[in-house]
Amino acid sequence: MKAILGRKMGMTEVFAEDGTMYPVSVVEVLPNVVTQVKTVEKDGYVAVQVGYEEKKESRANKAELGIAKKAGTVPHQVSKELRGDEMANYKLGDLIKADLFKKGDIVDVIGTGKGHGFSGVIKRWNQTIGPKGHGSGYHRGQGTFANNGRYNHGVMPGKHMSGHWGNESVTILNVQVVDVNVEKGYILIKGGIPGAKKSIVTIRSAVKDVKNVKAVKDLINRAPVAAPVEEVPAEEAKAE
Repeated sequence: MKAILGRKMGMTEVFAEDGTMYPVSVVEVLPNVVTQVKTVEKDGYVAVQVGYEEKKESRANKAELGIAKKAGTVPHQVSKELRGDEMANYKLGDLIKADLFKKGDIVDVIGTGKGHGFSGVIKRWNQTIGPKGHGSGYHRGQGTFANNGRYNHGVMPGKHMSGHWGNESVTILNVQVVDVNVEKGYILIKGGIPGAKKSIVTIRSAVKDVKNVKAVKDLINRAPVAAPVEEVPAEEAKAE
């Protein structure tokens, strides 16, 4: 399994040469710098710690400066461990780029979902609203707390109630990579992915097998094409 860090920039749509439209999430993927290497002998597991986005040394603490110095790099805004057998091949100071994945790969995306603050059960758990008549006495409540004698001394664990909604780790499984551009530093992923705009996400190899995967069609090349230069005959050039 392999993984890389990126930053969700938003959503857009791209078109294939035959007119097929793909709704995609744009993930900015700058080179991930390997700042630490975890081994079984020393740490008990295999992983690499990577840094994403450089930051000024004046804004780093001593621990971050020490880690960066050992790796021969500068401090980074985000540091995170990436696990996987394939990650053990990287060494201190190596760069992990967007070409770690290729078009058509099936991946999982891990991010922090949007926070919605304190929410009721209608919004948080998609429960049904009660009758709206004036005499109903129940509109947007949490429902009965009765346990039928199973847990009379309290509320059963897992009871759907009002509370903090969102702002937790969310993993979306088996999404497809539509395009990878190393020069511009981005990966296009089909459909939506967790997190708000500008939030950090982790892209990893899919942990579940997927069958009957449709190949991604070739996208339209929108790169500007230089206009052909007309050659002026030598006789006309001399005359001018």
